Amino acid sequence: MNRQKETPVMDNALSLKHWGAPPKNGIGTVGKCVAVHCGWGRVLFGQTFDKSELLAHRLMEEETGERDLAIYVRDPHVILSMAPQTLFMDPSHSFRLNLRELPATAQPADSNMFTVRPAVAEDEGAINRIYTSRGMVSLKPGYLAELDNRQCVTVLVAQSARDDEILGVVMGIDHAVAFDDPEDGSSLWALAVDGQAAVPAVGIGLVTALAAHFRAAGRAFMDLSVLHDNAEAIKLYEKTGFERVPVYTVKKKNPINESLFIGPQRVENLNIYAKIIVDEARRRGIHVDIEDAAAGLFSLTLGGRSIACRESLSELTSAVAMSRCDDKALTHRLLAKANLKMPAQVTLRSRDDVRAFLARYDRIVIKPARGEQGQGVYVDLCSEDDAIAAFDEVRDLADHVIGEEFVNGRDLRIIVIGDEVAAAAVRRPPRITGDGLHSIQELIQRLSRRRAAATGGESRIPIDDETRRCLQAQGYGMNSVLADGVVLEVRKTANLHCGGTIHDVTDDLHPVLRDAALAARQALGIPVVGFDFMVPRVDGPDYRIIEANERPGLANHEPQPTAQKFVDFLFPETRKELVKSPASG
Repeated sequence: MNRQKETPVMDNALSLKHWGAPPKNGIGTVGKCVAVHCGWGRVLFGQTFDKSELLAHRLMEEETGERDLAIYVRDPHVILSMAPQTLFMDPSHSFRLNLRELPATAQPADSNMFTVRPAVAEDEGAINRIYTSRGMVSLKPGYLAELDNRQCVTVLVAQSARDDEILGVVMGIDHAVAFDDPEDGSSLWALAVDGQAAVPAVGIGLVTALAAHFRAAGRAFMDLSVLHDNAEAIKLYEKTGFERVPVYTVKKKNPINESLFIGPQRVENLNIYAKIIVDEARRRGIHVDIEDAAAGLFSLTLGGRSIACRESLSELTSAVAMSRCDDKALTHRLLAKANLKMPAQVTLRSRDDVRAFLARYDRIVIKPARGEQGQGVYVDLCSEDDAIAAFDEVRDLADHVIGEEFVNGRDLRIIVIGDEVAAAAVRRPPRITGDGLHSIQELIQRLSRRRAAATGGESRIPIDDETRRCLQAQGYGMNSVLADGVVLEVRKTANLHCGGTIHDVTDDLHPVLRDAALAARQALGIPVVGFDFMVPRVDGPDYRIIEANERPGLANHEPQPTAQKFVDFLFPETRKELVKSPASG
């Protein structure tokens, strides 16, 4: 075993010698007290501080809502002893990539699915959406526009080759530019990939692109840190060539990083729709009693008031109001009576009914009158054989089968809480991108794993008759190999539970759509509800309301503060001023 490579010689390495006096080659660096602002907080370079007291003091000057950290800390135990109630050791491992061992011709991994480029000011909204969805602190407004004056910071984004959407982001700091680092080092920060990206290898593409950038600049290494229990990321970094190094990071305790210093969290096995509400309630000091985690049942208590909930369905919703949403046929009649625009709908009792309805509308939807999460819903049926087969399947699942006119357009979910539209998002069916190598089934399984990982297991693409029908209608089968770069929609429904993705459009919502959602809530007499619209354009007035959900999922609507607004509604006395900004974390 090559012990010299496994354990780096640290006596002369300013960044690695974390005890005693700094090495001689670092004398010119120590005392500069360098802190680089990255938009979400400062990175304090511990090797540039000559006194532990000063580093601790600077770290405790962290601004509210930001996430500062001190890295390459010398004598970290001494730093912690100076403010043990305020500072803590970050439980992350540090890794180093030796850039000088990379081949001179090394380039980022080639991909025809996305490109990696420097971020521009116009990318700030998309970057902050990704950071917020990942529970990270967003960039402060205008940060990217100021980057011209911050040459030590590099921000790269991965942009989809198909639709130009931003898929991921990474930041890097050039240590040589920041403080004339005698080691010619660099570091990687704030890597994040859109959890809804259908494109694989975005993260590693960003990492290799940043490494190539710093290698071209003459840097010797690139460091990064990753939580000690993130086994998947550690495995990926080690495969890329990173090696672990003894670098320590100290942070100030704050609500953003609370989970890192309070110890193991209680194991409750709540799904993401219950957890997002429970976490918000606990942040406000509201007592939470978990009645049944598997069912998402809990009660919230503040003072003498207690409210029982099942995810976003609370006891403030009456049984009658719930029944108005539970029966899709009843929902349709009530909203049509309120002069809201609805697609044509009938009850299907026989195959003859199916044939007659299909003959009238050419493209139809068949679904059960009761049900959720897209179960038993067959969309865009055009042939008699497909329609009859779908009817037979649904009739086996439900007593009441509905036929509905198919409405082409964008699948829009609008969340209404009280008298306010809390969020609006376009839902897109799952799509795969061919690579010319793997079968459609393999590509679906890969995408399904990524979707499950990004949504806490809530989103998976079922390989069932509906998926096969969707593929067959486009001339493909599960074993077909999709050509490189070809994008294929694998289901017609855009439901999250079936692999669909959600994209916030709240700020683009046309006033007519907003008013229709509020009128529909009032017609159903329900305080919290999610409506499924089909619209040609989010910023246009035309619409059809498809159905209502009395227990809408509040997760995955970032950057809209849906959980906060729900708890505001239940306990208005705990309401905080919500500044509409992506800088939440």
